[in-house]
Amino acid sequence: MSVNKNIEGVSVALPLVYDSTDGPYRLNKSVGETVRQNFKNLILTSPGERIMLPDFGVGLKSFLFEPMHPQLFANIRNRIDTQVDLYMPFLTINDVSYFDADMDPTLGLNELKIVISYSMDPLNEDATLEITDTID
Repeated sequence: MSVNKNIEGVSVALPLVYDSTDGPYRLNKSVGETVRQNFKNLILTSPGERIMLPDFGVGLKSFLFEPMHPQLFANIRNRIDTQVDLYMPFLTINDVSYFDADMDPTLGLNELKIVISYSMDPLNEDATLEITDTID
């Protein structure tokens, strides 16, 4: 059995973008990039949206138009923790921070930025995922 030691990518990067270097589509070059992409999908997917996994997803959109209150932030954190425990148990959520226009002047009056710091335990790496209206 021969093993291809020249792996050029771990997974297809989303959103799909044509890339002449990687082949037909741009690729994630590391396991960390793939984990970040999968974590972002978990956060942004609404329950019921993924076929065959009706409970998959934090469903961040379902919190839209809720009053910005400490209980809202606790509910979001609880949903993130529950979904990570179920679908990505190799991650540890270190911190979830929330920023509004008072804390970040680049945000509009009714915008909220969520910054999630997490650890990828098997890789012994820390990373951050930032969710805004332009999803970084």
